[in-house]
Amino acid sequence: MSISASPAVSDEVATYVANRIGFIELERPKALNALSTGMIRAMHTALGQWRDNPEVLAVVVRSQHPRAFCAGGDIRFLYESAQRGELGARDTFFTEEYRLNHAIFTYPKPYIALMNVVVMGGGMGISQGAHRTGGLRVVTGSTRMAMPETRIGLFPDVGASWFLARTPGALGRYLAVTGETMGAADALYAGLADVYIDDAALPALVDTLRGERFERGADVVACIERAALAHQVVPQPEASPLANARALIDRHFALPGVAQILASLQSESDGEAADWAEQIIAVLRERSPLSMAVSLEVVTRAEGAMADVLRSDLDLTRSSFLLGDTIEGIRARIIDKDNAPRWRFARIEDVSAAEVEKMFVSPWPASEHPLRELRG
Repeated sequence: MSISASPAVSDEVATYVANRIGFIELERPKALNALSTGMIRAMHTALGQWRDNPEVLAVVVRSQHPRAFCAGGDIRFLYESAQRGELGARDTFFTEEYRLNHAIFTYPKPYIALMNVVVMGGGMGISQGAHRTGGLRVVTGSTRMAMPETRIGLFPDVGASWFLARTPGALGRYLAVTGETMGAADALYAGLADVYIDDAALPALVDTLRGERFERGADVVACIERAALAHQVVPQPEASPLANARALIDRHFALPGVAQILASLQSESDGEAADWAEQIIAVLRERSPLSMAVSLEVVTRAEGAMADVLRSDLDLTRSSFLLGDTIEGIRARIIDKDNAPRWRFARIEDVSAAEVEKMFVSPWPASEHPLRELRG
């Protein structure tokens, strides 16, 4: 096995080549590997250097830390930047993050994400694109996956709505609005993961990747798929909590707006279904009404190219911080932790279509958009 020097050095992420595989290892455990601008740049630099290098057949992104793969973006930094009025720092962070997401989505070599423990927000952005590269999204027994942004007054960004829009039935709409957490079986059922491997088997898998002979990127993928055959997720995807709730999710969350969804849930009167609806109503009452409405619309609009989704995501980050609930949500959930956010709209029913539409207005002309060069 040969290991080459790291092409991008950062205290928070290690990037190196071993056995013709580019490894990206997230090394910010105290922040649950939340992505900083430096981490994003180091990852993007490595991917750029490996992209046309014939000695790199595939890329593996992982965390060796027991608490998280990646819990998202560095929202504390984003909040503090906002408090200082540093609009440029926030725009830079999101612009560079979304360029990285797009680079992964369009990568010409198999990109493999080992998605154990917490995989949320920005963690989804650096993993979901693997599915488009001929690579794999690997989940484990510890996987806890979500796009929980409505809890802090944001929306499912990082291009995640592109994937949510392509889940079965109304699952994507449900996951975007509620931000509910999925286990491995849920993720496999929703089509947001490809294979399952036990947590305890990950170190041996990495050793195999570093020792087995590979001629093509597809051989690396096949090696992981063979390893996965020895593992079985419990419950099976078709018996997962998400699968069990699928009929109810489709019945309520296929409706066009959050107010209609809420009214439909409130009308549920059938025993267990009513109990489930009551739990979901309680979740909705905790989330930002404006963010839920925006999130539903984000998934509705995500049927085109990923580049268009990411451009819209960047527009929405600007409006979410300036016009929406994001600063208040981060304050209440992360900074002060009083869990008593004062949302712009007190009730879901108070959010008008015009208010939602206003959030999608781009602050940039198309010819000057920071992500105007993205294609595909």
